[in-house]
Amino acid sequence: MRYFLELCLQSVEAAIENLDAEVIVVDNNSKDGSCKMVKQEFPNVKLIENKENSGFSKGNNIGVKEAKGEYLCILNPDTVVAEDTFEKVLEFAKNQDKIGIVGCKLIDGNGEYLPESKRNIPTPKIAMKKMLGRSQHYYANHIEEDQIGKADIFVGAFMLVKKKVYNEVGGLDEDYFMYGEDIDLSYKIVKAGYDSYYYGEAEVIHYKGESTLKDKTYAKRFYGAMQIFYKKHFKGNYLFDCLVWLGIQSARFLKKTSYETALNVENYAFVSNEENKVLTLKLSKPMQLISVEEDIQANTQVVFDANVVSFKAIIDKASSMEKNKGITFKILPKNTNFIIGSHSSKSRGEVITF
Repeated sequence: MRYFLELCLQSVEAAIENLDAEVIVVDNNSKDGSCKMVKQEFPNVKLIENKENSGFSKGNNIGVKEAKGEYLCILNPDTVVAEDTFEKVLEFAKNQDKIGIVGCKLIDGNGEYLPESKRNIPTPKIAMKKMLGRSQHYYANHIEEDQIGKADIFVGAFMLVKKKVYNEVGGLDEDYFMYGEDIDLSYKIVKAGYDSYYYGEAEVIHYKGESTLKDKTYAKRFYGAMQIFYKKHFKGNYLFDCLVWLGIQSARFLKKTSYETALNVENYAFVSNEENKVLTLKLSKPMQLISVEEDIQANTQVVFDANVVSFKAIIDKASSMEKNKGITFKILPKNTNFIIGSHSSKSRGEVITF
């Protein structure tokens, strides 16, 4: 996660350049050198080093207590924001009367749209259909992915909300260790009478797989979170309880699964400029130097040089690339010796150092 965090903070730093903002990183006792990196590379970031991992909710609540601003943005460390993301979303939020959460369009590490960017309230009936593979009503499909509209439930990877509203509803519920806390917060804000919006004109990369590995630990936490949510907000439902129980029981038989996709890479393209020769990689084939405006051939691994290409341009290009042409992309963060990326929302991602 240390490499994803560095990329995330670079993008955030660029996005708050014209804003009166602070950046707070809460580290839940990581062992990968994240804290050392933050201290060295981002001295203006407020770093909170927890002595234990008490979960996503508690970590965020600790950070919120230290925050001084009127608005909060809860942001996962495996995300990349565009330079204008916060400005656009804040401007929209300030023009609404009783604003709750503002979520944005999330894409995965291959530029694919993530439908959990906007969801409906997962009533027991909707949740049971989702568990049985029928997710039509789980997602807020009444809003197109590039549109703006009211929605109820958002993912914790990106949530903009007023600190006053966050505190009014009690923040993230610390009964949840991981998973479900974002649904719970969204629902509490809706019940408190606020209007939450999906803002599809702002795009953010969420590598997702880096923080969500599908194994027995994930399954236990996921189904356990669902139990907590329904006990708190809905009446008992025998059939739903049975499905959750089966999910928890089946988790013990799961093994960690690799979702890495076999890639048919025929070409490598380096999106940079003629003067920049910072990349020296041991790849099976040489890299072609191209501009961000050029068309990309099929079955090409694209590396975007963030030293000269804006994060907004990277996100726009990744989102618009034809998904059936076998094009994948990675990013070379500024002044680093690694490239980073992920080929789907289910894969952990790949870091190549050089």
